[in-house]
Amino acid sequence: MTTMSETPVLDTLAAMTMDSVERCGMSEHMLILTRIAALAASDAPAISYLAHVGPAIEANVTMEQLQDVLVAIAPIVGTARVMSAAGHLTEALGVAIAVADAELQAKLEGGTK
Repeated sequence: MTTMSETPVLDTLAAMTMDSVERCGMSEHMLILTRIAALAASDAPAISYLAHVGPAIEANVTMEQLQDVLVAIAPIVGTARVMSAAGHLTEALGVAIAVADAELQAKLEGGTK
């Protein structure tokens, strides 16, 4: 039976992600690093990395660890994919920071009225 939704693609991706997390025995930290490596290997776009920014922060993943992952996979996936991943990751982090800044600004403006 199909359930109608305003965001069926996002809903499906969220369900797949939840199922994967529930079935995986890795720590959240290791899971995020593994997913970042998979994103780099598949030459995923920035939006795919953006979906992992919040979970990475929650799992206390550091920039140094993200860099280490890219260094570790470089001989396997190649320099072009690693450079692409670094650019997409940087773009995703910039978007996440911009969104957080906008939310903070909205809260501050809402509190002063």
